[in-house]
Amino acid sequence: MLLPGVIYFLIFRYLPMWGLVIAFQNYMPFLGISKSEWVGFAHFHALFSSPDFWMLLRNTAILAAYNIFLFFPLPIIIALMLNEVRHEVYKKFVVLLVYVPHFLSWVIVVSFFYFFFTIENGIVNEILQSLGFQKVHFLDSTRWFRPMVTLEVIWKETGWGTIIFMAALSGVNPQLYEAARMDGANRWRQLYHITLPSIRSTIVILLILRLGSFLDTGFEQIYLMLNTLNREVGEVFDTYVYTVGILGGQFGFSAAVGMFKSVIGLVLVLLTNRLAKKFGEEGIY
Repeated sequence: MLLPGVIYFLIFRYLPMWGLVIAFQNYMPFLGISKSEWVGFAHFHALFSSPDFWMLLRNTAILAAYNIFLFFPLPIIIALMLNEVRHEVYKKFVVLLVYVPHFLSWVIVVSFFYFFFTIENGIVNEILQSLGFQKVHFLDSTRWFRPMVTLEVIWKETGWGTIIFMAALSGVNPQLYEAARMDGANRWRQLYHITLPSIRSTIVILLILRLGSFLDTGFEQIYLMLNTLNREVGEVFDTYVYTVGILGGQFGFSAAVGMFKSVIGLVLVLLTNRLAKKFGEEGIY
């Protein structure tokens, strides 16, 4: 029964790792991996010595931090709030409402935000102007780029995370709540002493996995939001790889950037997993 899953991971997860060798080559597609020139750490040196490196690292890290501190807690909060709702029809309606955006592509999501926030006839700017305020360049401003990107992630992905935490909450033993009520515990104390400890392991595991992709801010969303006015704060490793590596034909350089991101993610996973175990959690291994 394990054989199909093992074969899948071997073919689509482990065998492609052989391609990482081009990060150390001046890879030429017509020569292939075996005949391309070996350049060692030249691509990594070019990356770290590039004047754009610190800008890319700063922009990527800030957007990742926004996702960790602003986006990650929201599914937990919404799941806890819905767990207190006793009207099942209303609960299912709210879950459906926040869950549907997950199935929309980033092209559609960015188009929605463009429709609402564009300076020309955007709904939000029209409302601001009707109230006597000046229009705001939400989509072109370096000040608003990161909040807009984070807001899009929150709107699109909060529902998916909510489903995961609600599934964890469904496994809490109802008898614990009954015993707590008999002891005089109100809803807040039940939340603090029963609900949160019951899903703490799920929160820790998902946080560790989230940190593993800390530098993966996503290509499609950022690329669609970028323009010449906000590129200073919006250019990240994923878009840089596309414009410099892929379009420029520097495949080895692109692989080096991807390996750098993977190594950072691996280190963060190892550190946070060890820290979680130190505080008595199971971790991911």
